[in-house]
Amino acid sequence: MYLLRTNKALSYFEFIGKSVYLSAELLGLSFFFLLIFQYNGLYRINIITTRAAHLANLLKSLYYGALSIVIVSLFILPSNMVDSRFILFVFLLIVIPVFYSFRIEFMRILFITLSKTRFKLNVLILGDGKAGKMLASQLMYENPIGLEIIGFIDDSKNIGDEIVSGKKIIGHFHQIKEIIEQNNIDEVIIVEDNRGEEDLLNLIDNCKKLNVSLKVTSELFDVVKKKLATEKYINIPVVDVSPHYNNKLTHTSKRIMDILLSVVALLLVSPLMILIAAVIKFTSYGPIFFKQKRVGFYGREFEIYKFRSMKVLKGEDEERKQQMLEFLNDKSGKIKTKVVNDSRITRIGKIIRKTSLDELPQLFNVIKGNMSLVGPRPCLPYEYEHYPEWQKRRVSVLPGCTGVWQVWGRSVVSYKDSVVLDLYYINNMSPWFDLQLLFQTIPVMISAKGAK
Repeated sequence: MYLLRTNKALSYFEFIGKSVYLSAELLGLSFFFLLIFQYNGLYRINIITTRAAHLANLLKSLYYGALSIVIVSLFILPSNMVDSRFILFVFLLIVIPVFYSFRIEFMRILFITLSKTRFKLNVLILGDGKAGKMLASQLMYENPIGLEIIGFIDDSKNIGDEIVSGKKIIGHFHQIKEIIEQNNIDEVIIVEDNRGEEDLLNLIDNCKKLNVSLKVTSELFDVVKKKLATEKYINIPVVDVSPHYNNKLTHTSKRIMDILLSVVALLLVSPLMILIAAVIKFTSYGPIFFKQKRVGFYGREFEIYKFRSMKVLKGEDEERKQQMLEFLNDKSGKIKTKVVNDSRITRIGKIIRKTSLDELPQLFNVIKGNMSLVGPRPCLPYEYEHYPEWQKRRVSVLPGCTGVWQVWGRSVVSYKDSVVLDLYYINNMSPWFDLQLLFQTIPVMISAKGAK
């Protein structure tokens, strides 16, 4: 109808060709809005079941999605879809009431009804401390999503001990596999108050082998809840640590995406890289590139590339090394940011470090296979030697040029929190997650927020 209205003189073949092009454009726009919806949490349970939050996130998604399309079409790729103000008006006129009626009213009621009747989830809680009791109590008396508490597992209590409102200890951890099979458990929630980092992560690793949905609520993951909109069970944030993505297909598709995007990025930013190289060469003594040994995939060392941003220093910077070790071993929480010797940074270095342009040469590391575009930041060898065992999980994937720490925390989070953010990424790694982080990296670089 749009083609006939705008050009009634189209021949049959012109009409077919333009229709195919327009259909492809519509398909692309639909996929784009799916990504926007997912980014704004419109597929999370706590959003689906809450009318106000659902409407707010829906309007925000439609606004930013439409605005992005208009801007791109005006300045980069002119599009038939936004040439007409009539189409934009009709889009807003139709899509808002349709989405409200279908998603917020019909689908919400349908989801809650089916969750309570046909699609109930049997839940097992690991941990019977204060947090576990609170979660169980709230899920028992205020539960719109059909979670049925079957019982608790805790090695410090006897089987049959009542924990809260008739819910009892039904076994110990060594029996968990049999308990899951006998009770048709769909989800395990780890609610631990007093476990150390290593014990908690070992518990999570063991539970990942059980082939059930796995959620955790713990102080260790507080930084994830603060920096990322996670799922909520009755206003209690839970972090999904289920092993959904770490398989060969994920790693292969991630590697293909790394190579393709790195080659395209190098072609686009090569003039900028040449300019930065020239400024570095003519404004300070020393090489253009800074090379350094870093620890990568499964502890293997490699040479990382950066634009040099500091004055050349002969010998090892022992003072910085000592400060870094204090930072790594700090347990008081007083040392909050990474160690940087500001007196050594050059004038151009201040600019490229603030905007992370000093890291552009790492695109060559990605193409070589030493790094990925997204992943945990690679550490220095002496840092790796001082890692506690639980932190060495960071090297179970390729290190990245950017990652959750750079996007959500950068230099304003503590070292321990940066490790937890990296571990969250490793557990939820996927090409889609990588694309989200890459898109979010651009405004972080432009704003230079938290950079040093």
